[in-house]
Amino acid sequence: MLIEIEGIKKIYEVGTEQVHALRGISLGIDTNEYVAIMGPSGSGKSTLMNILGCLDTATVGIYRLDEVLVGELTDDELAYIRNRKIGFVFQTFNLLPRADALHNVELPLVYAGVSPRDRRERALSALEAVGLADRSHHRPNELSGGERQRVAIARALVNDPTIILADEPTGNLDSATGKEILALFQRLHELGNTILIVTHEEYIASQTHRVIRLLDGHVKEDRRVAGFARPS
Repeated sequence: MLIEIEGIKKIYEVGTEQVHALRGISLGIDTNEYVAIMGPSGSGKSTLMNILGCLDTATVGIYRLDEVLVGELTDDELAYIRNRKIGFVFQTFNLLPRADALHNVELPLVYAGVSPRDRRERALSALEAVGLADRSHHRPNELSGGERQRVAIARALVNDPTIILADEPTGNLDSATGKEILALFQRLHELGNTILIVTHEEYIASQTHRVIRLLDGHVKEDRRVAGFARPS
C-alpha cells in the first residue's frame, strides 16, 4: 500500500472556535491508482490533499506514505519528501513569471542539489514528455494556458515522484484544453504514475479509476469506476 491513513482528523483554531475540517478519515491508495477526490466547498478535500502532500499535518491520526510514518518526520524530512516523492500540479500553475519554461521545470532539481548539466537534461526530457520541448525558452506570458499547465506538469514529473497530486488542474482552462490535459494525465498513469486529482467536475472524475467523495469531513463514497480493477 502506497498511502495509508487511519482516523485522520484536522481541527483548526479560529478565534475561540474549533473548525473540524476532517473527522476521522481512513483509506488506502495503492501504487498506480488514478483517483479523483470530490466534494462541495468545505467538504475537506483540499485539507486532505494538503495532508497527503505533506504540506500540512493531521491533528489526530496516522499517515503512512510508502510505509513511512509521516507524523514522526522532521521539517527537513518532510521537505525532502515533498521534493523527491510528490509532484504538485495547481490550478493557478504557480510558475515563475520571469523564468522560461526550462528554468521553471528545473526548480525542484535546484533544491535537490542536482548539477546544472544534469538538471538541464532532465528538465528538457520532462518538457519533451509533455510535448513542449520546442517551447523550453518561452516565459509563461508567452505560453497559452494549456502550455503553462503542461510546464507545471513537467515540473511535477522532473524528480520522478512517487505520487502526482493535482488540485483542480483544468480549472483555469477552456474545455478543449482541459481535455488535452486530462489525456496527458491518462498517459502518465499508463506509464505507472500514481495520480490523485481534486476536482469539482464529474467529467474529470469519470476519467479516473476511483472516486472518493467527501462531505463534512467524512468519506461519503469510495467507489471504483466500472471497468477498472484495483491495481495488482
